[in-house]
Amino acid sequence: MPILKKNQIRVLAFLLLFLIPFTIYFATLKNYEFLMYIGVIFFFMAVIILTNKRVDYPLPVLWGLAAWALLHMSGGGFFINGTRLYEIMLIPLSETYPVLRYDQFVHIIGFGVATMLMFYLLRPLLPIRIKKWAALSIVIIMAGLGVGALNEIIEFTATVLAPETGVGGYENTSLDMVADLVGAVLAMGFLYWKEKNGKIPYKRH
Repeated sequence: MPILKKNQIRVLAFLLLFLIPFTIYFATLKNYEFLMYIGVIFFFMAVIILTNKRVDYPLPVLWGLAAWALLHMSGGGFFINGTRLYEIMLIPLSETYPVLRYDQFVHIIGFGVATMLMFYLLRPLLPIRIKKWAALSIVIIMAGLGVGALNEIIEFTATVLAPETGVGGYENTSLDMVADLVGAVLAMGFLYWKEKNGKIPYKRH
């Protein structure tokens, strides 16, 4: 049995289609921050590929992760009128804090997908009929936020290795984590709806 299914190969091809050009682009600019991020993406790609037979990752989640990677690379690689895409304000929701920027939008999408991934990793270990949704939601949301915390550690590492990085300070980190929470809660609400309507296939391992 091949490691990847045919429809999963399409996801991999999509990832490589933009990761390779972005790698060349960031290497040309000597942007070590995003080269490190690309390294992290390739690492987790390898983990997913090597564990695919055992976990059976849902295709929509894999596409979501690929889209997240594209949004992330675009945020660091594209500029609009001299301003990096990550810094662009999408909808001004506050006069005190820089919300909602492209950066926070990517966090909402990305860690919403990460929360869904945590759910699917745990689903085969759960009863067929989940009754304690409140407790489960807390666990899954915290797992998604754990991925968000790992991302902030990676960003901190980037500031240590490349001091010229534009990651931002404490306020940026806090807003990122709030965006992670929004994405995780939205994802959990969507998963609850899907589970209640019998739209989540799974198998026990």
